[in-house]
Amino acid sequence: MPRTSHLAAGTAITAVALLLLPGQAHAAGTLRISKIWYDSPGTDTRTNTSLNGEWVQITNGTTTAVNLKGWTLTDTSSHVYTFATFTLQAGKTVTVKTGKGTNTATTLFQQRAAYVWNNDKDTATLRRANKTIHHTCAYNSSKSDYKTC
Repeated sequence: MPRTSHLAAGTAITAVALLLLPGQAHAAGTLRISKIWYDSPGTDTRTNTSLNGEWVQITNGTTTAVNLKGWTLTDTSSHVYTFATFTLQAGKTVTVKTGKGTNTATTLFQQRAAYVWNNDKDTATLRRANKTIHHTCAYNSSKSDYKTC
Protein backbone atom coordinates (compact mmCIF):
# COMPACT_ATOMS: atom_id res chain seq x y z
CA MET A 1 0.00 0.00 0.00
CA PRO A 2 1.25 3.54 -0.66
CA ARG A 3 2.26 5.53 2.36
CA THR A 4 2.20 9.31 2.30
CA SER A 5 4.53 11.39 4.41
CA HIS A 6 3.99 15.14 4.71
CA LEU A 7 7.24 17.10 4.60
CA ALA A 8 6.07 20.65 4.29
CA ALA A 9 2.80 22.40 3.66
CA GLY A 10 1.38 21.03 0.45
CA THR A 11 4.40 18.70 -0.25
CA ALA A 12 3.98 14.96 -0.12
CA ILE A 13 6.17 11.98 -0.99
CA THR A 14 4.60 8.66 -1.82
CA ALA A 15 6.57 5.49 -1.11
CA VAL A 16 5.54 2.26 -2.74
CA ALA A 17 6.68 -1.11 -1.40
CA LEU A 18 7.65 -3.69 -3.99
CA LEU A 19 6.58 -7.19 -3.14
CA LEU A 20 8.23 -10.32 -4.53
CA LEU A 21 5.51 -12.82 -5.20
CA PRO A 22 6.28 -16.55 -4.85
CA GLY A 23 6.19 -17.12 -8.62
CA GLN A 24 8.80 -14.42 -9.14
CA ALA A 25 11.48 -15.96 -6.95
CA HIS A 26 13.68 -17.13 -9.83
CA ALA A 27 14.16 -14.09 -11.99
CA ALA A 28 17.09 -13.57 -14.33
CA GLY A 29 20.42 -13.52 -12.59
CA THR A 30 20.34 -16.98 -11.04
CA LEU A 31 21.62 -20.45 -11.86
CA ARG A 32 18.73 -22.83 -11.24
CA ILE A 33 16.87 -25.98 -12.13
CA SER A 34 14.37 -24.63 -14.64
CA LYS A 35 12.37 -27.71 -15.72
CA ILE A 36 12.00 -31.42 -14.98
CA TRP A 37 10.42 -33.76 -17.53
CA TYR A 38 9.82 -36.68 -15.20
CA ASP A 39 7.45 -38.90 -17.20
CA SER A 40 8.88 -39.81 -20.58
CA PRO A 41 6.37 -40.02 -23.43
CA GLY A 42 4.68 -43.36 -24.07
CA THR A 43 5.10 -46.59 -22.15
CA ASP A 44 8.07 -46.87 -19.78
CA THR A 45 10.04 -49.52 -21.67
CA ARG A 46 13.57 -48.70 -20.44
CA THR A 47 14.77 -48.25 -24.01
CA ASN A 48 17.42 -45.57 -24.35
CA THR A 49 14.92 -43.38 -26.21
CA SER A 50 12.44 -43.71 -23.34
CA LEU A 51 15.14 -43.08 -20.71
CA ASN A 52 16.24 -39.93 -22.54
CA GLY A 53 12.60 -38.81 -22.54
CA GLU A 54 13.07 -37.85 -18.89
CA TRP A 55 15.42 -34.98 -18.18
CA VAL A 56 16.25 -31.95 -16.07
CA GLN A 57 17.14 -28.54 -17.44
CA ILE A 58 19.51 -26.19 -15.62
CA THR A 59 19.54 -22.57 -16.71
CA ASN A 60 22.29 -20.04 -16.12
CA GLY A 61 20.50 -16.70 -15.93
CA THR A 62 23.66 -14.90 -14.83
CA THR A 63 26.00 -12.81 -16.96
CA THR A 64 29.00 -15.08 -16.34
CA ALA A 65 29.82 -18.69 -17.17
CA VAL A 66 29.59 -21.17 -14.27
CA ASN A 67 31.97 -24.11 -13.92
CA LEU A 68 29.81 -27.07 -12.81
CA LYS A 69 32.67 -29.55 -12.39
CA GLY A 70 31.98 -31.61 -9.26
CA TRP A 71 28.42 -30.29 -8.84
CA THR A 72 25.72 -32.95 -8.40
CA LEU A 73 22.10 -33.44 -9.40
CA THR A 74 20.18 -35.86 -7.16
CA ASP A 75 16.67 -37.15 -6.55
CA THR A 76 15.05 -38.25 -3.26
CA SER A 77 16.17 -41.87 -3.83
CA SER A 78 19.82 -40.73 -3.84
CA HIS A 79 20.47 -41.26 -7.54
CA VAL A 80 23.48 -38.99 -8.07
CA TYR A 81 24.73 -37.45 -11.30
CA THR A 82 28.09 -35.70 -10.90
CA PHE A 83 29.06 -33.12 -13.48
CA ALA A 84 32.42 -33.81 -15.08
CA THR A 85 34.33 -30.95 -16.66
CA PHE A 86 31.48 -28.73 -17.85
CA THR A 87 30.94 -24.98 -18.00
CA LEU A 88 27.44 -23.59 -18.46
CA GLN A 89 27.74 -20.37 -20.38
CA ALA A 90 25.92 -17.19 -19.36
CA GLY A 91 22.29 -17.13 -20.46
CA LYS A 92 22.37 -20.79 -21.59
CA THR A 93 20.51 -23.95 -20.57
CA VAL A 94 21.82 -27.50 -20.35
CA THR A 95 19.55 -30.55 -20.48
CA VAL A 96 20.65 -33.53 -18.36
CA LYS A 97 19.05 -36.67 -19.82
CA THR A 98 18.79 -39.93 -17.90
CA GLY A 99 19.89 -42.38 -20.60
CA LYS A 100 23.01 -42.83 -22.70
CA GLY A 101 24.45 -40.52 -25.33
CA THR A 102 27.31 -38.24 -26.26
CA ASN A 103 27.63 -35.04 -24.24
CA THR A 104 27.45 -31.68 -26.03
CA ALA A 105 27.46 -28.04 -24.92
CA THR A 106 23.67 -28.19 -24.49
CA THR A 107 22.94 -31.82 -23.54
CA LEU A 108 24.54 -34.10 -20.96
CA PHE A 109 23.74 -37.77 -20.36
CA GLN A 110 23.69 -39.64 -17.04
CA GLN A 111 24.52 -42.89 -18.92
CA ARG A 112 21.91 -44.87 -16.95
CA ALA A 113 19.91 -47.97 -17.92
CA ALA A 114 17.06 -47.24 -15.47
CA TYR A 115 14.76 -44.30 -14.75
CA VAL A 116 15.63 -41.72 -12.10
CA TRP A 117 12.64 -39.41 -11.75
CA ASN A 118 9.46 -40.81 -10.19
CA ASN A 119 6.30 -40.26 -12.25
CA ASP A 120 4.24 -39.04 -9.27
CA LYS A 121 6.53 -37.04 -6.95
CA ASP A 122 10.21 -36.36 -6.44
CA THR A 123 12.68 -33.57 -5.73
CA ALA A 124 15.64 -32.55 -7.87
CA THR A 125 18.51 -31.07 -5.89
CA LEU A 126 21.45 -29.23 -7.43
CA ARG A 127 24.48 -29.11 -5.12
CA ARG A 128 27.74 -27.24 -5.51
CA ALA A 129 31.02 -29.16 -5.53
CA ASN A 130 31.37 -28.39 -1.80
CA LYS A 131 28.05 -30.30 -1.25
CA THR A 132 26.00 -27.24 -0.27
CA ILE A 133 22.52 -27.06 -1.78
CA HIS A 134 22.30 -24.52 -4.56
CA HIS A 135 18.72 -25.08 -5.76
CA THR A 136 15.86 -27.57 -5.48
CA CYS A 137 12.68 -28.22 -7.42
CA ALA A 138 9.95 -30.57 -6.18
CA TYR A 139 6.83 -31.91 -7.84
CA ASN A 140 3.89 -33.88 -6.52
CA SER A 141 1.58 -34.74 -9.39
CA SER A 142 0.79 -37.57 -11.74
CA LYS A 143 -1.47 -35.28 -13.78
CA SER A 144 1.38 -33.82 -15.78
CA ASP A 145 4.59 -35.07 -17.39
CA TYR A 146 6.81 -32.15 -16.37
CA LYS A 147 7.36 -29.42 -13.81
CA THR A 148 8.53 -25.90 -14.60
CA CYS A 149 10.55 -24.72 -11.64
